[in-house]
Amino acid sequence: MSRPAALSRLVSALPLIAPSMLKCDFANLHREVELLESSGAQLLHLDVMDGHFVPNLSYGPPVIKALRAVTSLPFDAHLMISDPARYLDDYLDAGCNLITVHIEAVPQPARLLRQIRDGGASPGLALNPGTPVESILPFLDECDLVLVMSVEPGFGGQKFMPASLDKVRRLAPLVGKDRLLSIDGGVDLDTISEASAAGASQFVVGSAIFDTSDYRQAIENLHLAAVGAAVSANSE
Repeated sequence: MSRPAALSRLVSALPLIAPSMLKCDFANLHREVELLESSGAQLLHLDVMDGHFVPNLSYGPPVIKALRAVTSLPFDAHLMISDPARYLDDYLDAGCNLITVHIEAVPQPARLLRQIRDGGASPGLALNPGTPVESILPFLDECDLVLVMSVEPGFGGQKFMPASLDKVRRLAPLVGKDRLLSIDGGVDLDTISEASAAGASQFVVGSAIFDTSDYRQAIENLHLAAVGAAVSANSE
């Protein structure tokens, strides 16, 4: 199984803080990317919503392609859309390095995950709070990333669901250290330690970065909390 270069770089830098661009200032998108890059962000998490799979709309390939022209940071595209296969080529062409689809949208995703890999990107699989881990287990070998939703997808600023940690604990030994186990929703300084101790290695963060006046300090504080919790968990 080939490993895209972006994935290898990201795995070597774990744990990762992935700023969720759903919470950025869209009126100053270029400036936001510059601030994140200068603040030490190692990738950008792109929340794609279609108003059908989730009840909200965000942005799509044209915006992502425009961002690709202004940064070399890896793009982690989270496709919260009903028919990701239909639009896959658009997201590959836009420059996405990791592309995650939902098991709820594609219950038999093996073929699509292979198509993502064949397109040069890392395939990922996400599951919602109400979806059992068993639904994705047959497809883990096709994934470079597994994303556990710790809120219902579709809106930013929701409260972290502690029950998601049980899924992270179960998935962590299956995903291993050479792939990404991501958690998305309500991640902040209070919850990142729990998620890291449970075994998550990538943390999608919105408000805890974008609602602060100092992105660098926010990212550093989150990273330190994740590292500390992981070290403590591994020493027990």
